[in-house]
Amino acid sequence: MSKTNQPHVMAIIPARGGSKGIRLKNLREIGGKSLLGRAIESAKAASTVSDVVVSTDHEQIKAEALRYGARVVDRPADIAGDTASSESVLQHVLANTQPAPAVTLFIQCTSPLIDPADLDAAVTTVASGKAEVSFAAVADHGFHWAVGENGEAVAVGHEKLHRPRRQDREPRFRETGAFYAMDTEGFLAAGHRFFGRVQVHEVPGEHGIDIDTEADLLLAELTLPDEPAAISVDAVITDFDGVHTPDTAYVDENGTETVRVSRSDGMGVARLRAAGVKFLILSKEANPVVAARAAKLKVEVAHGIENKAEYLAQWLADESINPARVAYVGNDINDLGAMSLVGWPIAVADANEQVHRAARHRLSRKGGYGAVRELAELVLAAR
Repeated sequence: MSKTNQPHVMAIIPARGGSKGIRLKNLREIGGKSLLGRAIESAKAASTVSDVVVSTDHEQIKAEALRYGARVVDRPADIAGDTASSESVLQHVLANTQPAPAVTLFIQCTSPLIDPADLDAAVTTVASGKAEVSFAAVADHGFHWAVGENGEAVAVGHEKLHRPRRQDREPRFRETGAFYAMDTEGFLAAGHRFFGRVQVHEVPGEHGIDIDTEADLLLAELTLPDEPAAISVDAVITDFDGVHTPDTAYVDENGTETVRVSRSDGMGVARLRAAGVKFLILSKEANPVVAARAAKLKVEVAHGIENKAEYLAQWLADESINPARVAYVGNDINDLGAMSLVGWPIAVADANEQVHRAARHRLSRKGGYGAVRELAELVLAAR
């Protein structure tokens, strides 16, 4: 489904400048990116998110937010102090947004490990009407205790004389604070992030890190997943719609379709050609615009192809190319067959969830917004 057919979902990221535990915490870097930048990238990579807004009272944070492509709402002083609630910040942003989004996605950049797929899942829970609120939490199978008034330990949620195995214990869930998807109308009426039907969205334990101290920053740095510094392949195959373009089209009064492409992608393709990497655009779309773009890029094209996997298998055989040394970039379920044939199945940031699960690597950029260039740089880094 294209974003034009989805409900309006606004991601709001509060990022004030007055953090005391770690000065300007939101600008501290992990893996070469600021906490704020990571939060914005995760929000922008979520296929359900329509708009990303940062609320801040600090000029450096504002500049960082704009650099990562977020919209900024200047936060007034009366809700910028230590005692201001997150709800008041969300209410301020929503009061300055017309029309209001259907779903508000509250993201905290002190949680540096947020998977866009988790954001999509939480938003979908709310947008589909299954719940009014869905929030991030990690499962905890531990034995919990409290200290009673007399100083003795008191079992919480279990019997102290009964010690079942971990796999036999029902988990509790710890709220991570990373994100909360909320029905906007319900949130504004309640004035609080928890209202109506609330569902837990379980995230991996390592995603529960919350940055409050320097030690937390170090732990997050050590926990970051390894990303390929290079992708060694001899050929790159791409879908067209949703990879070279956003998954949309412009239609004039005569029914003629036009699409938007990235000049940055064009430079990436040119550099791949110069390096001797074979490049093929393989598309189900029969529109002549596909061939026109391929001609502009000076690359081979096959469009109007119903069975991409069958075509690709024959093409690889004809070209005598080892499938293990091929990257295929897709965005939707009709790419899955072709992706299964190659050593490097790649998904653009806003790909269908099944495509993400099938991918060996997920790009940080969306289709039409530099995804092809991002892959080109990874391929060139290996040569």
